Amino acid sequence: MAQITVKVDGVSRSDEVEPRLLLVHYLRDVRGKVGTVVGCDTSNCGACTVHLDGQSVKSCSVLAVQADGSDVLTIEGLAGTVDTELHPMQEAFRECHGLQCGYCTPGMIMACVDLLNNNPNPSEHEIREGIEGNLCRCTGYHNIVRAVQTCAATMANGSAGVTV
Repeated sequence: MAQITVKVDGVSRSDEVEPRLLLVHYLRDVRGKVGTVVGCDTSNCGACTVHLDGQSVKSCSVLAVQADGSDVLTIEGLAGTVDTELHPMQEAFRECHGLQCGYCTPGMIMACVDLLNNNPNPSEHEIREGIEGNLCRCTGYHNIVRAVQTCAATMANGSAGVTV
């Protein structure tokens, strides 16, 4: 067993984990962050995307011990502290119908937030390139692209003083 200390959604905790435990399973099974979805376990689908020290990663390709000393942001930590409050990207997905079955949505939203953090005004082509590591089998991506464009416009207008 290995001792790790990880801050998840702003809460730091130390846990003993097996060295082979994947970050996605640590988040779900140890920390109870079930919004982080187990998709393919091969890093192909992106459903398990989280932010590790501010960067988008597929948590099925990172060992929990590799996250020792790091900050992890999951879909549950993305929104505000009020249960009814949504992050601007979550609101844009809702408004633009950027989801259907919802399975890819947590990872897709996390990847899209990272995209806007790195490029606050992406073109449609840049959005499509930025989300190419996240698969959606339902939407055809059109509404996801619109959601990112909507969120980028909201952020550019400074609505509600929120940041991505």
